[in-house]
Amino acid sequence: MENSDARVSDPFYVYQKFTSSEELKNAIRQHAVETRRELDSIKNDKNRVRAICKGTIPDLGQLDPCGPSQSNKESEENKCPWKIVQQIESNPTVPTRALQEQLQREYQVDISKMKVFRTKTEALNQVRGDYAGQYTTLRDYVQELRTRNLGTTVKIEVESEPNPSSDTRTFKRIYIYLRPLKKGFLAGKRDYLGLDGTFMKWTYPGMILTAVGLDGNNCTYPLAYVVVEAKNINSWTWFLRCLGDDIDLQANSKFTFRSDRQKGLLQAIGTLYPCAEHRFCLRHIHESMKKMWRGKVFQDMLWNCASTATIQEFNHALEELRKLNNDCYEWVKAIPPQHWSRAHFTGRAHYDGLLNNLCETINNQIKKARNQPIITCLEYIREYLMLRIVSVQKVIDKAIGPLTPTATSVIEKKTDATQCVGKFYGNGKYQVSGPWMGQCVVDMAQHTCSCRKWELTGIPCKHALVAIWDMRKNKQNVGVPEEWVHSTY
Repeated sequence: MENSDARVSDPFYVYQKFTSSEELKNAIRQHAVETRRELDSIKNDKNRVRAICKGTIPDLGQLDPCGPSQSNKESEENKCPWKIVQQIESNPTVPTRALQEQLQREYQVDISKMKVFRTKTEALNQVRGDYAGQYTTLRDYVQELRTRNLGTTVKIEVESEPNPSSDTRTFKRIYIYLRPLKKGFLAGKRDYLGLDGTFMKWTYPGMILTAVGLDGNNCTYPLAYVVVEAKNINSWTWFLRCLGDDIDLQANSKFTFRSDRQKGLLQAIGTLYPCAEHRFCLRHIHESMKKMWRGKVFQDMLWNCASTATIQEFNHALEELRKLNNDCYEWVKAIPPQHWSRAHFTGRAHYDGLLNNLCETINNQIKKARNQPIITCLEYIREYLMLRIVSVQKVIDKAIGPLTPTATSVIEKKTDATQCVGKFYGNGKYQVSGPWMGQCVVDMAQHTCSCRKWELTGIPCKHALVAIWDMRKNKQNVGVPEEWVHSTY
């Protein structure tokens, strides 16, 4: 806009960048509302966006951003030569001003000292140089990290150079496990780990892989993170071997892993930890199933098969799916049920979740780090984990009672336990009958119930609560809650 007496500053300038034509159109509409202009779009198509000012709407005598208000539109147009033209190209050059402002926001440098770039190639080469510069100081960052956090494990793997006498090496992978996270996990060790990865962005390709555990409140407990070249069997094997050394995982360890069946991960776990239980994320199984069988009916059938806790209920749900569609039944049956059905879970981890939400939460929190240089990315993740520890401590400080908030909430919701009747049959065993003629056997000595929910979650089911109430009524020792709720901080 040419008029220097304008009330509202013009948000548009030469060489301004927009991610899409729709974004530009929205900006023009917003500007028209704020300045009370009548901005008219002319001959727009998928490659061009053009708008012209046709004057302002009368504003009860207030000053006009485009000059005095007049009834004659032609006179108004002559007084306001405002127009905007945007050409959209498939491979545009990088405008100097837009690039300068972008780099100023990212690196907070003085624009006056920046080099002017005329093409996209020159600009990207400079940005690549800035990203590459952090790799040259990566060893210094690692040394500082170890010095400030004694006991932190950091491992760097590099590519071998053709010339062994060369002073430089090419970065390949980095593994980081902070000491406070390691100490906390080993203190309240729960044999459950979620594994996932997300892509790095910008100029250097790669993956961020994360390992996530469970805290006593059944919430996310981050462990280790790595930056690797790709998701493959070599990178997963290297990551799991480094992690196993830190948390003392042996080949015969009976850990439980949860994943989205990423490329190479199945083979890596099978090779390193053949005795481990490997569960698949049910959401990703459903996404694969939707390619052939869509609809809520098929989704509900799959979730019914996965959420049942006993073999009998699983077989019944699977039979219902067979009656609905035999091809879908055969497809689901081909996936080993011990990987996705609660009825076939061992219960070692005391966690019956069917999704990999723990890792998805971490990936969502660190998405801003994915387009940053390597050290900036690693620092972003470290700071997030530090703040998370503080947040969890605040939850712990507010907790009331001997149980965690999650365990307390789950037990308080089991109001239907009042409708059950328990009978003691000796040796710590109870027969508990429900209002619908269902019966379960509770073994207080083994902390199990034939419904398997106590075994799967570590939190007493409604049948176990009936047995606990009966023992307290008869003045028997039921122990402290921590002994029969396997969810403590």
